[in-house]
Amino acid sequence: MSCIVVIVLTGAALSGCVLEQKEQQQPENPFVDAAFNIVMLLMEQNYTGVYSYFDTSITSQITAEDFASIWVQQVDASYGALTSIGRARLTNESGYSVVYVTCNFSKLRVLDVKITFNTQQKVISLLVVPTQEEFAYSPPSYANIDAFTEENITIGSGGWELPGTITVPKGAGPFPAVVLVHGSGPNDRDETYGPNKPFKDLAWGFASKGIVVFRYEKRTKQYPAESAAIQNFTVQDETITDALAAVAMLNASPVVDHSQIFVLGHSLGGMLAPRIAQQDSRIVGLIILAGPTRHLEDLMLEQTRYLANLSGSNQSEQITELEKLVQKIKNLDINQSEFVLGAPRSYWADLATYDPVVTAESLLIPLLILQGTRDYQVTMTDFAGWNETFYGTPSVTLRTYPSLNHFFIAGTGVPTNAEYLIEGHVAEEVISDIAYWIDNQ
Repeated sequence: MSCIVVIVLTGAALSGCVLEQKEQQQPENPFVDAAFNIVMLLMEQNYTGVYSYFDTSITSQITAEDFASIWVQQVDASYGALTSIGRARLTNESGYSVVYVTCNFSKLRVLDVKITFNTQQKVISLLVVPTQEEFAYSPPSYANIDAFTEENITIGSGGWELPGTITVPKGAGPFPAVVLVHGSGPNDRDETYGPNKPFKDLAWGFASKGIVVFRYEKRTKQYPAESAAIQNFTVQDETITDALAAVAMLNASPVVDHSQIFVLGHSLGGMLAPRIAQQDSRIVGLIILAGPTRHLEDLMLEQTRYLANLSGSNQSEQITELEKLVQKIKNLDINQSEFVLGAPRSYWADLATYDPVVTAESLLIPLLILQGTRDYQVTMTDFAGWNETFYGTPSVTLRTYPSLNHFFIAGTGVPTNAEYLIEGHVAEEVISDIAYWIDNQ
């Protein structure tokens, strides 16, 4: 899906690193001190030591051995050894103390180890994410910043309020409108990955062509611990409910043509877009970018094999273990309190019965389905799942782009996760194709 493939444990996404000695830094406060200690323990492969920092919300669901196994299988195999660490940055997010420790990895360049603490200085979330280093956003050439305005708007209720941004063309409305729905992982409203902000590219590109766009913080980013505590957690909680709230907000806005509200889903968001439309008849069309048609656990295994093959190292043992976890998911051999590949039994049971193509086929609205052929995460095999059903259907447009990756950013050569850290923009032809399609619905 979008961003780094991670394992989520009761709200903690685990990716990983091995660390070499750093220059001694004076801790800014106890949270920063604890974060550095945790990273040093990871360097020493002392997973039991790291586990001792975890809150009971994690330890009640996995053992220290489980954590070690996941770390080795999903982290070391994907990102290589952590060769050095740099600065730490302390923030407050949704009332929690969060420390970002910037690290250099041997397979990728720079990533952040993000550690979220509760007030007892216990870890409730541990992730490896694209570096939170401040990158200056350079607008793509197709964005006319004089053609639109932006305003911050909050959606949601009942303790799940999510900040977002509405981008509105200047001039006399009302305008057609698009809700942007994220891929997997705790994404921000721009779907930021390193220096890249594909959702911001889409918003500014569409608004330059007379289309309102709304994008928002994903629930699992804004409320990581609260999301993890949801009983019987499914994609309805993770994605769908908030997308519907965004549609409702646009439907109430005077700047929006209420007969022209679309949903654009990327990756997991694309896979779920038909299910979102199934629950709200006000959605008049779907734009699906790199939408999987296969089960998520199969894609995770395929991605791991792909990156392992590129690395040239022998990871057969790790892959065998991952294959066992995938089989557990397929058999739903998961205890109610157990998390497998980052999600509880309820999540996998829900997705096991969902077919995005069949659901899309039941909808009486137009579809635009786009795929980059250099995408190694959601591949042409998934696109074939759409194409086999909808080829020749007048209300469905299918299109591929030979040079584009998972973020619809152009690249060359063998696609890897390292190229996501190279600054780029969503291709102008994608912006133009989507805008043209919207204008003609």
